[in-house]
Amino acid sequence: MTTQTKTIDGTKAQSALLAALFVAVLGGAMLFLAGHAQSATLHDAAHDVRHATGFPCH
Repeated sequence: MTTQTKTIDGTKAQSALLAALFVAVLGGAMLFLAGHAQSATLHDAAHDVRHATGFPCH
């Protein structure tokens, strides 16, 4: 009987995890900034997105 063992390349797994973490942080930051923008220009630009995602804006 022969047993085969597969190993996952740690570099690829770490790279994928880092990419997923970066995208999650970037998306959260964009949502936070668009949802809580106070200037009139940013508010107007983010107005429809705020309503679509449930942020109260007025």
